[in-house]
Amino acid sequence: MSKRNTQAAKTAARERLRLERERQAKRAKIKRQVVVACSVVGVLAIAGGIGYAVVQANKPTYWEEAKNDKLVKPANTSGKNGTTVVIGKSTAEKTLTMYEDPRCPICAQFEQTVGATVKSDYDAGKYKIQYVGATFLDNSLTGEGSKNALSALGAALNVSPEAFLEYKTALYSSKYHPEETDDKFKDDSYLIKVANTVSALKGNTKFQNAVKNGTYDKWALEMSATFDDSGVSGTPTLKMDGKTLTGSDGQNAPMTVADFTTAIEAALTA
Repeated sequence: MSKRNTQAAKTAARERLRLERERQAKRAKIKRQVVVACSVVGVLAIAGGIGYAVVQANKPTYWEEAKNDKLVKPANTSGKNGTTVVIGKSTAEKTLTMYEDPRCPICAQFEQTVGATVKSDYDAGKYKIQYVGATFLDNSLTGEGSKNALSALGAALNVSPEAFLEYKTALYSSKYHPEETDDKFKDDSYLIKVANTVSALKGNTKFQNAVKNGTYDKWALEMSATFDDSGVSGTPTLKMDGKTLTGSDGQNAPMTVADFTTAIEAALTA
């Protein structure tokens, strides 16, 4: 082999090595650029995700936005914002004020035990009934069932006082009233299902649309504010002539027919 050929071979080998290093350097540079670009995109994505989460966390809830809705007052209401709900015979001289939260299990117990007696007295014209709805259990238990059910009660009241009372009884019944920790009343479909047990509400398209569209959501919030301003701290609470009616324990609402009858007769004759 000649010296020339050996030198040429070495030169060619060095050239191939140089070109290979250049290719490797170029590939390494491109790889670094891709990594940097992906890192930037990743950081932006994380930042964007955090920003989106912050925006969503600070976004008003449905019920917070409902405060700004146009107020629609149900029929059969009076007073400021339509939150005075007094129903009964005009000849009844006294009024039994009932403070209740739709999710309240004790309210359900009261209705199941004493409700028929209240209705009998009401039908006989012994007293009118003033209803004050509360929604504080939505805050303490989390959820929106109290507010949603109160809005549905407004839709029933718009149909008639009788539909309102029957619907309230159905919501508190042992068959349909959920455990207080079960926010079942948040579902419009469930509220409509219960309403279909009330003759005046069964298949009532106007009532159903009011529930689905949240027609009385703003009213429910106004009614809840009325309860908050009343000074009453729990439900059920019964009052007549501003005096709280209690059972035999002298502290809580009368939870038996006997206790209720004793308390109501005393209040009627006071």
